[in-house]
Amino acid sequence: MSVQSSLYSGISGLSTNGDAMSVIGNNIANTNTIGFKTSRTIFSDLLSSTVSGSGGNSQVGRGVGLSIIDNIFSQGTFVSTESNTDLAIEGDGFFMVRDPFSQAISYTRAGAFRFDSIGTLVNAEGYKVQGYPLDVNGNTVGDINDIVVDPLSYTPANSTANVTLSTNLNGNAPYLGAFDILDPANTSNYAASIQVFDSLGETHLITNYFTKLDPATNPLEWQVTTTVDGSEIGGVPGTLTQIGTGNITFGVDGALTAPVTLTTGAGLLTWANNSDPAQQISFDMQTTQYASDSVVNSQNQDGYAAGSLLKIDIDSNGNIVGTYSNGEPLKLSQIALSAFTNTNGLSKQGNNLYNETSESGTPIIGTVGSGVGKIFTNSLEQSNVDLAQEFVEMITIQRGFQANSKIITTTDEMMSELINLKR
Repeated sequence: MSVQSSLYSGISGLSTNGDAMSVIGNNIANTNTIGFKTSRTIFSDLLSSTVSGSGGNSQVGRGVGLSIIDNIFSQGTFVSTESNTDLAIEGDGFFMVRDPFSQAISYTRAGAFRFDSIGTLVNAEGYKVQGYPLDVNGNTVGDINDIVVDPLSYTPANSTANVTLSTNLNGNAPYLGAFDILDPANTSNYAASIQVFDSLGETHLITNYFTKLDPATNPLEWQVTTTVDGSEIGGVPGTLTQIGTGNITFGVDGALTAPVTLTTGAGLLTWANNSDPAQQISFDMQTTQYASDSVVNSQNQDGYAAGSLLKIDIDSNGNIVGTYSNGEPLKLSQIALSAFTNTNGLSKQGNNLYNETSESGTPIIGTVGSGVGKIFTNSLEQSNVDLAQEFVEMITIQRGFQANSKIITTTDEMMSELINLKR
């Protein structure tokens, strides 16, 4: 008789709905877990038995089973934070982190990172964030590794190679004759000085003297003489040394007749501190000659001193950017992202971590811009749990559990009636 089989059908319903309630409970418990992805249960009927009747053979079900628990990897909403190492991913990508003990790589959507005491970028559990090292030009080099920034690091000095000098020279200035390096004040109409850097990052003062040439022989033409104090290059202190010279010519409209770049002589910048003696400096003379006072509008140079690390930021491309005391930012590393052909095949490991499996396939690894996701800084991805949906599912599962328990109590009453037949 099939009365007893209905008892086991009810038991399977209780077990399966109990598992489903556990999934719902886990989802609700993780409503505020950063980067958490909700799960759902899929039921399936169990293999049926065949019974014979007057109309032929028929099938009777034997209950319900748990087919699979799916992870739902829909995008969670972002919340803004004040930490510049908090990151969120838009898209299908995952951060890659390495277990400091087993060295195994895991994957996570939770981007609450920080730098530890030795400058390693880690998550809350101490897993090390993976990325690519960058060269001085910001290009990735080498293989993926731990992102480590030495808090005591320096950025090297950069010697000045180019100076842009924007000035106006007074068109009404008098002709003074040829420039005399021993009497610069009386043989030049104007002077402009700028600090430049050598290869060791030490500063030196270079002065350009502008002398208006004889309009009878050189109309609208000026001589430019570039000098340094003799003490800078092993000469006599307090005496100027010429390191470059050239002429600039203006049109009747006060503009240069052609772009002018003047360069210091080769081998003349033999700085006293034994820095690179091959240094040469080019001056881009963006000069005008109008009938107004001589003035420096702007001047810029591309050198800088060595600098110590002041702070670390992460930009929207996942670059770890160090800001140094010399004001020069430097890209140090770039965070790696990964994606999978079958994200649902990933295995949960706890602590917001996933591991790859044969079902997920091997990871597709790249960076922002390679199709594996976008990074948002000062942001964290919230859980994608929909509480309203979970509570509706809870009611449905509860009713299913109650219905299956009723099957058991009713079957028990039927079996009692069956036993009482003997009496």
